[in-house]
Amino acid sequence: MSNNTADIHQKETMSNLRAALATLPMMFITLIMLSGGKVPHDARHVIAFLVAFLFLNTLFFLMLRTGRTDRWRAVLFIVFAGVFVISFISHLIEARGSMAISQSEMLECRTPFCHIVIPMTIIPLALTRTIIFPGTMMGVYAAIASMFVIWIGASLSLGRGFCAWGCFFGGWDDAMSRILKRPVIRKIAGKWHYLPFAVLLAVVLTSAAALSPTYCMWLCPFKAVTEYVQVTSVKTFLQMTIFISLFAGLVLLLPLLSKKRIQCGLFCPFGAFQSFTNKVSPFEVHLDRDLCVKCGRCITVCPTFSMTEESLEKGRTRMTCIKCGKCIDNCPKGALSFHVKGASRTDHRLAQRLLFLYPSFLFLATMSGGNIQNTIVRIMGLITTGSLLAH
Repeated sequence: MSNNTADIHQKETMSNLRAALATLPMMFITLIMLSGGKVPHDARHVIAFLVAFLFLNTLFFLMLRTGRTDRWRAVLFIVFAGVFVISFISHLIEARGSMAISQSEMLECRTPFCHIVIPMTIIPLALTRTIIFPGTMMGVYAAIASMFVIWIGASLSLGRGFCAWGCFFGGWDDAMSRILKRPVIRKIAGKWHYLPFAVLLAVVLTSAAALSPTYCMWLCPFKAVTEYVQVTSVKTFLQMTIFISLFAGLVLLLPLLSKKRIQCGLFCPFGAFQSFTNKVSPFEVHLDRDLCVKCGRCITVCPTFSMTEESLEKGRTRMTCIKCGKCIDNCPKGALSFHVKGASRTDHRLAQRLLFLYPSFLFLATMSGGNIQNTIVRIMGLITTGSLLAH
């Protein structure tokens, strides 16, 4: 019995050691990324840096040590959504005194660029060589050029993994989908799976016709928690009402009741657009049909309806897969795994998982790290001065 205990202890020690060694490259990269190559200049920024650094790398270590991808990804992803809103709204209020943007500010192109608008800009850009968004190309917060560079890099590497490892807003419906132990809404008809593609087609065509990002102007739920057009007329009041209603329904209530990411999986046009980039991403989720017992657990837990009976028969996910890893975490037979296209489908599974996790986690850490530090500094400022805003 003592020998068995010693063997278990030795295996755990070796597992911890391997996870710690694999975490070292991430620690080095996040050290440079969070600090910007400079030593923080005051106590609050030092504390914020240390907390963010330890938080990120602890999650990555746990991801490697436990083999659970989605469990620890979700912690950072949800925190990212919360701190982004705090940081972004604080920045807006400091810059203009309000979350609302006036018509004059829009005409001056002072609107931060959002990745969701990208599909709506492509046809007008090709036809008119104009970005139909009231933002600035370079040199400002959330500039158009920088967001396009981030999107291209993420799409080439992660495909629709962007929606699980980098979206500013995705943590909202992800968080709500995890609150209840069992769903109240247990079945959503398959025909709804095509709705986001219909929304994508509609907003792309209407944006091209009107030379205006129609989704942003009328349908984006996240206007309720970020930036919206100043309410000065019946039209803008109606827009704000739609934003709040969609946020309450698609981002809060329906994910809570269904345990699914309804906004991401059934409505977001950017998510539908990103599904096509899964074709160029080197990573995918692979199903080993020899191990699969068709228990349906992966179909039940998939937050974006990317696992179906039909896809199981084909041995793969649907093109809408966001590579969150939830199906992999919950597969009782280990039939699902992260896979590098072109590599063996059965050999070196741990190595292929690592090859996926390094760029994926680093992308999420890069997107969230600055917002985490900024929010920590602001919270400490709130405690000491009574205000989240910089003084």
